[in-house]
Amino acid sequence: MQELTQAIATDISCRPEGTPITAAAFLHLGNRPAVSRALRALAKGGVILRAAHGVYVAPVASRFGRHAPHAHLFIHQLAAQSGEAIAPFGAACANALGLTTQVPVKIVYWTSGRTRSYKLGKLMVYLQHAPDWQLVLWDEPAGELVRALAWAGPVDAGKVFRQIVEKVSEAAILELRRHTSVFPLWFQTALQHPGSAARGKQ
Repeated sequence: MQELTQAIATDISCRPEGTPITAAAFLHLGNRPAVSRALRALAKGGVILRAAHGVYVAPVASRFGRHAPHAHLFIHQLAAQSGEAIAPFGAACANALGLTTQVPVKIVYWTSGRTRSYKLGKLMVYLQHAPDWQLVLWDEPAGELVRALAWAGPVDAGKVFRQIVEKVSEAAILELRRHTSVFPLWFQTALQHPGSAARGKQ
């Protein structure tokens, strides 16, 4: 058991910051029950942190002590590991674009996977399942525009799109419009006729 625990700890130390750690990643070292016990022992000893049931992360050492990895690094690694599309939710995108001064209280991401949450130290990170169209271009700059317009909704989408046009590059707008066909009718209307989005609500 001690050899297995040490082998897992060594493996974990070589992984990128924020990598979600699960038993499945270490089945080449031992059977699942033994690996799960080893991970629980490492968590009890403070070598790793429990983020959710069966999911752990390695803490990061800094001059301020040991702390959980940054949420965006964890989400980046989680998306790569799971194959899900995961991106900041609409309100966060609207704030980043200067469309609202309201700062989201919670750290929320939209995902193509199931709704769930993770604890990174004292921080809770929430993942909410979202429709496919809201995650179009999720890993590209233009995807931020999609989620900001989704946040605006049918009534305000046209007004918000006019504000967005003044803030981002023409290339981002063109990339957004290339995917018009996958969006709801009210969203399409906002892209084509910004002043009449509400009339296109469906």
